[in-house]
Amino acid sequence: MSIRAWFPTLIYDAPLAKDGAKPLSKQLLVECHQLRDMDDEGRAWSAQRYPNGYTSYGSFDQMHRMSSTFMELRGHLDRHVRSFARSLEYDTTDRPLAMTDCWVNIMPRGCAHTLHVHPTSTISGTYYVKTPKRASCIKFEDPRLDSFMAAPPRKSDPGPRNRTFVEYAAEAGKVVLFESWLRHEVPISRIDAERVSISFNYGWF
Repeated sequence: MSIRAWFPTLIYDAPLAKDGAKPLSKQLLVECHQLRDMDDEGRAWSAQRYPNGYTSYGSFDQMHRMSSTFMELRGHLDRHVRSFARSLEYDTTDRPLAMTDCWVNIMPRGCAHTLHVHPTSTISGTYYVKTPKRASCIKFEDPRLDSFMAAPPRKSDPGPRNRTFVEYAAEAGKVVLFESWLRHEVPISRIDAERVSISFNYGWF
């Protein structure tokens, strides 16, 4: 008898750069706060769709085209995305993956990001600029969950390959990548300090 695991779901995480990219993160943090302060449209959009927090998703979602600092970040991310694409065995010989969207998220106490996917994108991810202690993680859902139907509940401590959710800690200087169809969320923040991240999509079209 043999039992094998098939159809894996891959999630990538790594430091953005070997040197920690602290100077870049410091400048990104400054620009994230400057953007929030001047972005009246984005704050209004966030009040309706991102309560208690700020995101530039509804106003400035092309930051990699607007700021040399974000362009520098894209240069680092391109390398990680290429590595992840190789692990996924994507054939991008004739058409490379390219960043299509890039936006800022600032999460204070009471802010959350409910379960969602990134339609029309190929690879999505987040770079953590500032993450205080006990900052909310990013939480991924087993993509088979809606197909379990009559299955009994899992044990309280299942092994890694049988979990229905998996959490990745938010760590400053780290990048997390995943395929855009994978449902994910950020649970509500219960700390006063701000969690600052930059999210992005890469497309193949």
